[in-house]
Amino acid sequence: MTYAYLGLGSNVGDRLSQLEQAIEILDHTENINVTQVSPVYETEPVGYVEQPQFLNLCIEVETSLTPKMLLQKCLQTEHQLHRVRDIRWGPRTLDVDILLYGDDIIEEADLVIPHPRMFERAFVLIPLNDIAGAYKEPRSHKTIEELVIPDDSVKKYKA
Repeated sequence: MTYAYLGLGSNVGDRLSQLEQAIEILDHTENINVTQVSPVYETEPVGYVEQPQFLNLCIEVETSLTPKMLLQKCLQTEHQLHRVRDIRWGPRTLDVDILLYGDDIIEEADLVIPHPRMFERAFVLIPLNDIAGAYKEPRSHKTIEELVIPDDSVKKYKA
């Protein structure tokens, strides 16, 4: 079994419900067990900014799936919750990214782990720090806590 960390985000429709549904879908997927869930944060969009604010969180999963198989389950979960890919970094019902997979470093055309942009994104690092602050990122060998980028625009969500 391997521990992996996933980042989830939503900014279309009932954002909180979609995140909760995604966690449930993943937790009920064979060979995936959700073991920790971070608090939810409300954040400004990045890249394409003419869109609603996001809700973001991170989860820890224990899995026996390979990284590629886990990626397929993440994409299936997005599809189940009606993810449409029209605009890069555009609005979405759900986004599920593999951030970390054990201590693996993977660089393939369709999968890069650790996630290549997570280090620039406070909306990923702040919730990840809540559940994995002591985890050592395999490239830098720094803990997530050491990598966190303070950002006042990333605020805990109050439903």
